[in-house]
Parts: sequence; C-alpha cells; structure tokens
Amino acid sequence: MPTIGRPRAEVVLTDDERVELVRLTKRARVNRALAFRARIVLACIEAADTAVEHRLRTTKTTVAKWRSQFVQRRLEGLYDEPRVGAPRTITDAHVEAIIVKTLETTPPGETHWSRRSMAKVAGVSHTMVGRIWRTFRLQPHRTESFNLSPDPQLVEKIRDVVGLYVAPPANAVVFSVDEKSQIQALQRAQPILPMDARRQLDLPAC
Repeated sequence: MPTIGRPRAEVVLTDDERVELVRLTKRARVNRALAFRARIVLACIEAADTAVEHRLRTTKTTVAKWRSQFVQRRLEGLYDEPRVGAPRTITDAHVEAIIVKTLETTPPGETHWSRRSMAKVAGVSHTMVGRIWRTFRLQPHRTESFNLSPDPQLVEKIRDVVGLYVAPPANAVVFSVDEKSQIQALQRAQPILPMDARRQLDLPAC
C-alpha cells in the first residue's frame, strides 16, 4: 500500500509576483542567492521538484524549501531572516541600488566610482560603501573589457606586425618590446647625481 505523504504545495503567481521574480533572476550579480531562489519558484510552476532539481543542479530539499517558503510567505519568504544583533541601518533595496549604480553607471567626468563619491550620492557612509563592495567583490577601479584602438590605420599596422612574425626578413631578428606594467617612461624630475669616489671604488665607509 503506498505511503501517503504531505501534499505538494502548488505555486500560483499573480502578475506582480511574476514580474518581481523575473526581475530578481536578472540581478544575479547583486544577490546570487536571491536570484537562484527566484528561479526555483518560477521553475516550480511548470515542473515537479525532481525536474527542477536536475534543471537547476541543486537538491530536492532546496527546491522544496524555497517553494514552501514562497507559498507560505510569498516574496518575503525568499529573503533571509534577520540575524540576531544590532538592527540594520540599510535595507536590501538600498544595497541593491548601490550595487546596480556601481556596475551600470559612472559619475560625471569620471571613469569609475570611488567609495566617497558613491557614499555622497547614496546617502551612506564611505565605510558602508566599502563594506558592500567587499561583500559582493566589486572593484570599480578595475575593468575587464577589451578596447579596440580608434586608429584608422589599425588593420594595416596589425598586418605589418603579424607579417614580421609570419615571414621575417632574411638574416634578421624580430624583437617584441612592451611597456613594463605600472611604470611610465617619464622624464626624470631631478638630475642624475654623479657617484662619489668611495662608491665607485667600492670602499667601506670609515
């Protein structure tokens, strides 16, 4: 005789809840855990827990937990419970707004946000901004993009350089020279001082 367990709670969404869940799934860089929970709830509408488990590469226990949390408490059930300690001075929405602004905008006339410029705009302390950036591993001063040169003769120059490696001239050697990282070849601000006689002769000091 089959064992009858607790019936599975069905997920039924309102239009507003669906829009909010989809919005949360697109904020994986802001809150990865919350985005993953939103994807679980959306997947549970059309599939059983086992199918959702395999699709999202998680466990059936995790799927059942967040499906149940959503059914009982709706969108609030996807957020972490408040921890014991001092009350928070900044909301999740405020944190998300700071991270989105960090990732998707730049301050006027600047290439990236600093802690103090972001703190001034967000209305929080610069230490709070630094704590948020460290938590989500954000480094606005570092870019991970490829910039193509606007030089109109770029293609011709690349062909010349590549040609030297593919078919170097006879009796010639091709060298590649690059600028050393973090060092600029600037003119010295102070003249070079001559070495004194004691150092030239490598004599010990008296």
